[in-house]
Amino acid sequence: MANKYTEDKTFEAGDFTTTTIQPGEYDHCVFSGCNFSNTSFTGIHFIECTFTHCDLSLASLVQTVFRDVQFNDCKLLGLRFDDCDSFLLSFEFNRCVLNFSSFFTLKLKKTKFSSCELQQVDFTEADLTEAVFSNCDLSGSMFDNTILEKADLGTSFNYTIDPERNRIKKARFSLAGLPGLLGKYDIDIV
Repeated sequence: MANKYTEDKTFEAGDFTTTTIQPGEYDHCVFSGCNFSNTSFTGIHFIECTFTHCDLSLASLVQTVFRDVQFNDCKLLGLRFDDCDSFLLSFEFNRCVLNFSSFFTLKLKKTKFSSCELQQVDFTEADLTEAVFSNCDLSGSMFDNTILEKADLGTSFNYTIDPERNRIKKARFSLAGLPGLLGKYDIDIV
């Protein structure tokens, strides 16, 4: 059976924890108030779709395609974005909770995170060149061998980033964020 192709469709308040989302490609679709927690998105393609007020917590993203996808006010706990198909992977997050998720080794150039909770998120070896973290809580998030060149963290907080273990050339940080950059040196910043 061929995979389903769905275009310009709106899915509202669907509970996909009891019924599965049909495998296939979703192009220019809107998902609003849907519950996808613990759902399998394996092999599904989302192209220029928008998710608003959705719960995707602990969903399986094995070989899932996200191209130009926007997440607004979504709960995305414990997602392994590093399991996604990385070819042309691109998304934007606005007012989302992404705690305990992983972006390990992904190329996320120019990705925008706006007013998001990013606690305990794994950004190890990710390429976040020119990424924007606007007003985000990065408490406990892991940055190791991460490329943050020209990234903007000027309004974000609670991050700990070792300048010796990450590439931060021309990245933007606030004065209040200095303890997160210099914490390993055990110095007092006044």
